[in-house]
Amino acid sequence: MFSKPAKTPDALPASPSDAPHGGGKKAAPRVASLVGADASIEGSVTGEGDLHIDGSVKGDIRVGRLTIGDTGHVEGGVYAETVDVRGRVVGSITAKQVRLYGTAYVDGDITHEQLAMETGAFFQGRSLKFQRPPPQPAAQPALAAPTTLPEG
Repeated sequence: MFSKPAKTPDALPASPSDAPHGGGKKAAPRVASLVGADASIEGSVTGEGDLHIDGSVKGDIRVGRLTIGDTGHVEGGVYAETVDVRGRVVGSITAKQVRLYGTAYVDGDITHEQLAMETGAFFQGRSLKFQRPPPQPAAQPALAAPTTLPEG
């Protein structure tokens, strides 16, 4: 009388957050945090996700991926995996990948693995490539000392 109906394809969860825990499902894409054009932050910003800045930040930023929009302004150090600059940065940038678009203004050193600049971008500072440690030579077996056979 009160039995549960069998699950049909129509009865599957509508979104990954509705699905039961477990299984081999992919994580939902993360939404970037946003500092709007009318917002201003004084102090450090840290996180592991994406950050998009259209307003201004005075302080250091440590995130996974940083995008500075056309109206974005950062005064301080930037540390991320990837940095895309369309606005203004006064301070150093340290990232694996850095891209300066045509509207970018950067006054400070950039430490990077990859750096791309479009025509029109302003960059004043030093471009420093990450220093990778030299590759370690493969371990070679020790050569045995030559032995001399007794004469006779």
